[in-house]
Amino acid sequence: MSKRNIYAVAIVFVIIGVIFGVVLSSRLNVHEITLAQDTGISKETTDFLGKLSKSLSEVAEKVKPAVVNISTTKTVTLRETPFDEFFNDPFFRRFFGRDFPFGHKKRKYRSSALGSGVIVTDDGYILTNNHVIKDADEIKIVLQDKREFKGKVIGTDPKTDLAVVKIDAKGLPALKLGDSDRLHVGEIVLAVGNPFGLSHTITMGIVSAVGRSKVGIADYEDFIQTDAAINPGNSGGALVNIKGELIGINTAIFSTSGGYMGIGFAIPSNMAKAVMESIIKYGKVIRGWLGVTIQDLTPEIAEHFGIKEEKGSLVTDVVKGSPAEKAGFRRGDLIIEFDGKPVKDSTSLRNMVANTPPGKTVPVKVIREGKEVVLNVTLGEFPEERVISSATAEENVLRGVHVQELTPELREGLGIPEKVRGVVVTGVEEDSPAYEVLKRNDVIQEINRKSIKNIKDYRDAVSRLKKGESVLLLVYRGNGYIYITIKD
Repeated sequence: MSKRNIYAVAIVFVIIGVIFGVVLSSRLNVHEITLAQDTGISKETTDFLGKLSKSLSEVAEKVKPAVVNISTTKTVTLRETPFDEFFNDPFFRRFFGRDFPFGHKKRKYRSSALGSGVIVTDDGYILTNNHVIKDADEIKIVLQDKREFKGKVIGTDPKTDLAVVKIDAKGLPALKLGDSDRLHVGEIVLAVGNPFGLSHTITMGIVSAVGRSKVGIADYEDFIQTDAAINPGNSGGALVNIKGELIGINTAIFSTSGGYMGIGFAIPSNMAKAVMESIIKYGKVIRGWLGVTIQDLTPEIAEHFGIKEEKGSLVTDVVKGSPAEKAGFRRGDLIIEFDGKPVKDSTSLRNMVANTPPGKTVPVKVIREGKEVVLNVTLGEFPEERVISSATAEENVLRGVHVQELTPELREGLGIPEKVRGVVVTGVEEDSPAYEVLKRNDVIQEINRKSIKNIKDYRDAVSRLKKGESVLLLVYRGNGYIYITIKD
């Protein structure tokens, strides 16, 4: 075959290849267009979802810089026992003693933990949970831009599980505090934190419920419940609304596995704001005090009192000399409104009173003998819990036992009957003879058959105990009375 014929054949093949490629490409494009048309998703839908996605992304990017990683270290003292699970059992130690067989050996360990926090002022004030920084020897704050600071605890409030930490910095990104009272079930929220140490994780959900109480996490509970995924490490992080406002401090999860199960709890921003401002201004949390003991209204009680209302808080007693007594409150009054806000139950009333500054005069609407009565009360300051240290009992068997007065608020919170008198155990030090014998929230009613009604009675009785002398206590625990003996 001549060269001319070879070139001609080659040109023909090239032309055929080009034509085949064009046809194939055209077929593929037609196929792709067909696939896109087959999805059935309208332009309106994709536009709407695109706007939603962009909006959520914008909120997330705005919020993330104000959420910090908190890492803490603390020293933990543990007994060095090869049979810890057996020998440290309270029942075993009750019979064989605290130091059998290896109890005298102790070792100190360094423990570390991770949590989250939220910058709320541009000069470095951070809100977090009390349990995140509790007993910490060192607190390290890491910002999104990787800068590290040493955190200083300004104050804590175990009753709400809140804490305020400060870092030495200026011009920081801070979140605006929203009004959690305006939050409604069904609103979209974002949770931001550091679950399992994964920095600045964003999860989305809705508000599942508001005003959750009796969860057993803190003394003052008014939680926002959300299904936004919250996991270990999220504690102290931010719960924000679609405006990027802080409406909650993520606190806890409900879980049987330790991980996310669709139920998380956050402290409302209004409660957090009141606690924070009080800590910064006074160095402690100052709460309002009404001076009544209260209980929830039940259908049976309502029937006996002739009350038609289904909500409210029933006054069971009025503290002598309290703001409530001065304002004219009576036993049997049903409080249905406080400072213009409806009272759902005793927990909601307790939170309202606590968040109201002392000295403020507020109207309180009650139902009394079937009629509405408005009482104007000037709130007092919640009395400090008078705590006695173990100094009084330095040489006897009650050394290391800490107690406080049984106040009306404490009685209500622990569900202790009116007839029970005494002092409440707030803690027992590990090296005390009463350790693992007395328990937190026990009410000591007698010491060596002598009645104990208050701190003074307790102090007098303890001061008469001799070194090495055993003691007999009458204690109210749970729903009954028990005698307890303590000896060195």
